[in-house]
Amino acid sequence: MNKTLGEYIRQLRDKKDFSLREFAEKLGGLSAAFLSDIELGRRYPSEKVLEDMARVLGIELEEFKKYDNRPPVQDMKKLIQKNPQYGFAFRTVIDKEISPEELIKVANRSRSKKKSA
Repeated sequence: MNKTLGEYIRQLRDKKDFSLREFAEKLGGLSAAFLSDIELGRRYPSEKVLEDMARVLGIELEEFKKYDNRPPVQDMKKLIQKNPQYGFAFRTVIDKEISPEELIKVANRSRSKKKSA
């Protein structure tokens, strides 16, 4: 199983031997509860908080981004607002448990057909 962003943050925090409270203080006084929620995947840090975490934990910001598997929610919302059929399509993908690989294959086939037309 792939590690989530929160799990990776906790792993790095544990390596530095920081408690949640110590980590929160080093991040400018964030709450330990907020950081716990991030580690448990209930919340996601802003770009600024992620940058601060990377600095405190001694890693590059890009390393964190490898573990950030959130869907591009704002982009999806914009698409759905423009064309509600996208909402139906997204729900269908989820309901039918279509894998990312299958979805990419369909998208690539569709793109190939458009190019050849």
